[in-house]
Amino acid sequence: PVERILELGAESFADGDPNVFNMALQGLRLAQRANGVSLLHGEVSRGMFAGLWPGFDPADVPITSITNGVHAPTWVAREIRDLAGTGSGIEPINGAEGWETIANTSDEHLWSVKRQLREQLIAMTRGRLRDSWLARGAAVAELGWIDSVLDPDILTIGFARRVPSYKRLTLMLRDKDRLRALLLDPERPIQLVVAGKSHPADDGGKRLIQELVEFADSADVRHRIVFLPNYDMTMATLLYPGCDVWLNNPIRPLEASGTSGMKAALNGALNLSILDGWWDEWFDGENGWAIPTADGVEDHDRRDDIEADALYGLIEKAVAATFYDVDESRLPRRWIGMVRHTLRTLGPKVLSTRMVREYVLRLYLPAGSSSREMEASGFALAREVCAWKQRERSQWPLLRVDHVEADGVGDSVSLGTPITVRAFVSLGELTPDDVLVQAVYGRVDADDRFIAPRHAAMQQAESFEPGGWEYRLTLPLEQNGPFGYTVRILPHHAGLAAPEEMGLQVLPTVTVGA
Repeated sequence: PVERILELGAESFADGDPNVFNMALQGLRLAQRANGVSLLHGEVSRGMFAGLWPGFDPADVPITSITNGVHAPTWVAREIRDLAGTGSGIEPINGAEGWETIANTSDEHLWSVKRQLREQLIAMTRGRLRDSWLARGAAVAELGWIDSVLDPDILTIGFARRVPSYKRLTLMLRDKDRLRALLLDPERPIQLVVAGKSHPADDGGKRLIQELVEFADSADVRHRIVFLPNYDMTMATLLYPGCDVWLNNPIRPLEASGTSGMKAALNGALNLSILDGWWDEWFDGENGWAIPTADGVEDHDRRDDIEADALYGLIEKAVAATFYDVDESRLPRRWIGMVRHTLRTLGPKVLSTRMVREYVLRLYLPAGSSSREMEASGFALAREVCAWKQRERSQWPLLRVDHVEADGVGDSVSLGTPITVRAFVSLGELTPDDVLVQAVYGRVDADDRFIAPRHAAMQQAESFEPGGWEYRLTLPLEQNGPFGYTVRILPHHAGLAAPEEMGLQVLPTVTVGA
């Protein structure tokens, strides 16, 4: 029935809009497993959809994460691929060993290859720029200046993507005079190649592109900043390898993953990015730079001003300073070292082969196995789980954590001291096979809230009056500082993908801790 379908997408929880049909909620209610596409995206998603699991901390919402990857054979330039061995094909770039070989290329050869790729980007850019100006009505005789656009020996920063507002195409234009100074610096200039494409119905995106084009058309800077319209894959396959730096400045945390910086990294470009999406997870201080963010600043203009100022400062004092720091051989050894580190460490991580492997092992195989088990013998297990869930829900209001105590906790506890947690629970008509009694423990903050809590199943010890049970667990005190513990009851059945799946848990009326 239509009503049932609509219920699957209903925001039927606190602060939800009952008049909205939410396709994400429908998907979460129908799916056995769910994931974000980066570690941060998983965290954000758990917070966004916590309403489906009322009473659970966002960290316990059963949404995991698998970080996106990119198809190396499509995006790695032949010149980079050949560093793994001329004629070796695509196989080396699909594994860590190939990237180790590429990273071990000599400084001189690696730098020569990057300059060659820069030259290819410049040739493509000049051709596209000429076509763009001719399409806008310029005469051939007016376009002689295009032959001097960009320089293969200048720090080249790339920025290319769709143009929704959260990607902030024009953040770099917040202070045009400061950007102009960076472009025209007599000793450490930069050059920008920007490509973008907006949806035909996205008037806001079109206005952003227009603002950037107007600046890039300025006679004093047009040899150092270029906007390329109609961004496509042909353009991208030269843009990623030809850049020294890949710029990404979305509003954190609105970037689910992002993959453009991955493609650039596979070609030896360093990322200069807001800590969002995949970069929040894999930035390590040696593979690029993190643009500081103004998290918590609600005024959008002020936030953009703060983050643009941080961007300009990073380019001037860190990025350009490192690029132009050359030795007597005119080689930027520190920069090349960062490129080598990027190829060695990010190369194997950002691959779609790694991503697919994770999906298969962590999600697809378990889901497939579960599906076969549910369907076997005329859906016998599915019927059993359905009946069990109905019984579990009917009995759940009767469950209690009556008392929690710990042995081994005194005024002073030494690191490594074993602590035995004991919980006395009432299960009503359910049995220990129907539930998971779990200890939640770890460091706590000044308000007694857990910091990255850990979970461990407790063992059934004794039974008491009908429905009463004692559970125990011994844990070592592994960290200094304030320590807390509590106990919770969750549903348990082999047919569940996760104990939190049903959105049911029982906690003590008062959380206890030491």
